[in-house]
Amino acid sequence: MTVDGAIGEAAASLRTTAAVRERAAALLARARAGQSAWFTVDDSALDGAALEVVAVTRERYSHLRIPYHSRWRHFEAGGVDRKALLDQQLDKQPGGAHPAERARACIDLAVVSVLLDAGAGPDWKYVETATGQTFARSEGLGVASFHAFMAGMFSSDPARPLQADADGLRGLAGDRLAAAFQVSPANPLVGVDGRLVLLRRLGEVLRGQPEVFGTDVPRPGGLFDMLVKPYGADTPPTAEVAAHDILSQVLMSLSGIWPAQNALGTIPLGDCWRHSAVRGPGLTDGWMPFHKLSQWLTYSLIEPFEWGGVPVHGLDALTGLPEYRNGGLLLDSGVIRLKDLAQATRVHQAGDELVVEWRALTVALLDELAPKVRGILGLSADQLPLACVLEGGTWAAGRVLAQRLRGGTPPLNIASDGTVF
Repeated sequence: MTVDGAIGEAAASLRTTAAVRERAAALLARARAGQSAWFTVDDSALDGAALEVVAVTRERYSHLRIPYHSRWRHFEAGGVDRKALLDQQLDKQPGGAHPAERARACIDLAVVSVLLDAGAGPDWKYVETATGQTFARSEGLGVASFHAFMAGMFSSDPARPLQADADGLRGLAGDRLAAAFQVSPANPLVGVDGRLVLLRRLGEVLRGQPEVFGTDVPRPGGLFDMLVKPYGADTPPTAEVAAHDILSQVLMSLSGIWPAQNALGTIPLGDCWRHSAVRGPGLTDGWMPFHKLSQWLTYSLIEPFEWGGVPVHGLDALTGLPEYRNGGLLLDSGVIRLKDLAQATRVHQAGDELVVEWRALTVALLDELAPKVRGILGLSADQLPLACVLEGGTWAAGRVLAQRLRGGTPPLNIASDGTVF
């Protein structure tokens, strides 16, 4: 095998959730054996963590009809059905009422919004003009990005505002993005420059892959056509796609947008980090993959595919999301504990080994927590897939515990550039 072939094979291996799970489980086993430099694991606290998740789940979804954990939940913030507003406007746009075009528009919105969804910081908020409601953190970022999309900010065609396309994204001005998010010295948004870079890179990636995103007007929504193409132009009721196939395409097609410091040769790895204890074959040795934003995006694309008439199966092939709310749940409930409590007061970088290991333990322990939550609720894995456990769920319980213990701040302080957390 050539060097380029070996690099490509290694990168492909690191772009699988099997690699994420296998390596995360190995780091968890190592921590349980007392070999971690950073954490101990208290398995007796898992049941208590499950009870916290169940209590929040029952409060949020008393009927236990729990939707997927996705960006679409943030578009519902404040009890507003913003998807209905999008549908109403699509009805007025040429071809917008067709299920496939609705799917494309929803994919465009989800992709752009997810790329804008990283830690906002504690001091930023968004005031929605139409409702007068104020939102912060992920909900605020979701609502702000929704209105930016509705205003045509990511489209190059004034006659078709409800799309994100290559030229619209490549030409996006930083002051326009900042204004859309109501950024000011008194209302600072963490990592706003990093988010702008991601969107511009997205535009370049769309333009460079016409076979995936379309030739004339490349859009993220081209993923829908590309993945259902075998079924023909008019999608039949039997068409379906696997969740991991969506993720694989996202990882292959969008890899060029991520910061390039994590790379094998010329292939960017994205959310994949070095850890001295991670073992693997060949060039994959020492790499711990997560692909958090790509998986968050995949979770957020499930509903657009379904709205376009294409069911998505194999949801549990995706992993839990290693971000600070899920990870915070495990720290704050005592399932994992810092060996050095002073680490909680220090500022950490995303690539620090402590952070990499915290995220890995989060992935592995969410897989153990989910069956406990299902058991207490009396639901099967089919009735409550991991995507719904997260929504019910772990993310919200992490936020509740953070509010209870520290006024909402995460248990670890991570310096964010807007592309990981």
